Amino acid sequence: MKKGKSSPQYFKRVFDDYQVLVKVDSDTFTGIELIIHPDGKVEKTELEFDEEIFEDLEVDEFKLSNPLEFELYLTKA
Repeated sequence: MKKGKSSPQYFKRVFDDYQVLVKVDSDTFTGIELIIHPDGKVEKTELEFDEEIFEDLEVDEFKLSNPLEFELYLTKA
């Protein structure tokens, strides 16, 4: 039986004056990081992760986030 493609997972962390949203595709360990600056500017970076990305995000205090919020900010990047 062939394994289906899993859905991306979304994470967020709010810092004092900016926030970071991360989308992780667990099938390919690729994703996108969005940095939302206080002035509303959105900075987009495409990333490649390793198998430990979920543990790294947990250690860095990222929380699960809403895909809709990520996609709305992505349209501004």
